[in-house]
Amino acid sequence: MSESNGHLQKKMLSNPPETIKVRIKRRENLKSDQYTDTFEVPYRRNLNVISVLMHIRKNPNTTDGRDVTPPVWDMNCLEQVCGICTMVINGHVMQSCSALVDDLLLESGDNTISLEPMSKFPNVRDLKVDRTPMFDHLKKVHAWVELDGSHDLGAGPAMPQETQQERYAYSRCMTCGCCLEACPQYDGDNYIGPQAIAQVRLFNMHPTGEMNREDRLEALMDDDGIANCGNSQNCVQVCPMGLPLTRAIYETNREVTVHGLFGWLRK
Repeated sequence: MSESNGHLQKKMLSNPPETIKVRIKRRENLKSDQYTDTFEVPYRRNLNVISVLMHIRKNPNTTDGRDVTPPVWDMNCLEQVCGICTMVINGHVMQSCSALVDDLLLESGDNTISLEPMSKFPNVRDLKVDRTPMFDHLKKVHAWVELDGSHDLGAGPAMPQETQQERYAYSRCMTCGCCLEACPQYDGDNYIGPQAIAQVRLFNMHPTGEMNREDRLEALMDDDGIANCGNSQNCVQVCPMGLPLTRAIYETNREVTVHGLFGWLRK
C-alpha cells in the first residue's frame, strides 16, 4: 500500500462518513432515455453494494426530496457464484455482492458511489441488463459434453493433473459479463468474446467433449470469431474469478489456426 493510500485508509477508518451518496443511472424501459437519481444512505461498516441497494429499495427517496420507484437490479446467490449482479461501480465493472462500500470509499476518497448498468448488453431497466447474447455464444460453440444415454457410464475418463487444474479454472466461469464489458472489441455483434473462447478451451480439453472439437473451432472461425481479438487483455484484469483468459485465447487461437490450415485434410 502506498503512503498516500495508507493515510487515506487511516483517515477513513478513524473518521467514517455519516452517510453515503449513491448515484444510480436509471431507465424505465429499453426505449426510454437514461437519467440519474441520487440517494443518501446511512453509513455502516462492512456494507456491500447490494446492502445499499436494498436499503434504498425500502425508502426510495432521492436527495432532492422526490419519492421515486425503487431501483431495479438482478441478484441471486449473494456470494459471487451466479454472476447475475454484475454492474459498473465507480466506472469499473464488478460484482455488486462482493463490492464492499469501505473499499470503494477508500479508493475514491469521498462518500459518493456511482452505479451504472453494463453498457455491452440491452439495458432492460435501471441496473438490469439482458445477458442473453452470452448464452447464445455458448450455444454457438457447443459448450457442453454430449451424453451417450442416461445409463450408468461408470468412472469418467482419466485426465492428467495439469489438464484437470487448467480445466477447473475455466469451469469457474460465472457467465457474469465482466470480461465482455471491459473488452474494447466486443459490442454484441463483431466478436464472440473471451468467455465463449474459454469454454471452447474447457470442453475441447475433455476426452469426451473433444468429439465436438472441430465444430467448436469452426464456430470460432466465423466473422465474429477469435480472429477479432485485439489482445487488449482487459478481460483477464477484470475477471472476478481470475480465469486465465489470455491463455485460453492463445491456446485456442493456435488450435483454430491449425484447423483452418489443415482441417480439410481430415475430410
